[in-house]
Amino acid sequence: MRLRSEYLAIQNGGRRVGGANLLVFALAGSGRMGITVSRKVGGAVVRNQVKRWIRECYRRGRATFPRTVDFVVVARPAAAAAGQAGICRELAALARRLGPR
Repeated sequence: MRLRSEYLAIQNGGRRVGGANLLVFALAGSGRMGITVSRKVGGAVVRNQVKRWIRECYRRGRATFPRTVDFVVVARPAAAAAGQAGICRELAALARRLGPR
């Protein structure tokens, strides 16, 4: 996803599941994913690192996410301290809570 309107459509009209470090919004679509990491998480280096972690976890666990659903993953401020393993565990758990593949 690239357009703000696409992000807002998913965030305003989609289903929401949350954990300690991440929020995931889901809405029926074509299987795309968007990532939002605000400055509350940290500086540019930290934000980019968190985005890389989320992308890698999504790539590895792609099979656990429903195929015809668009996602927006929002990182909470605690995400930077969770580390990649913590982010991956939480993202997988949130994907399971979203329902069947």
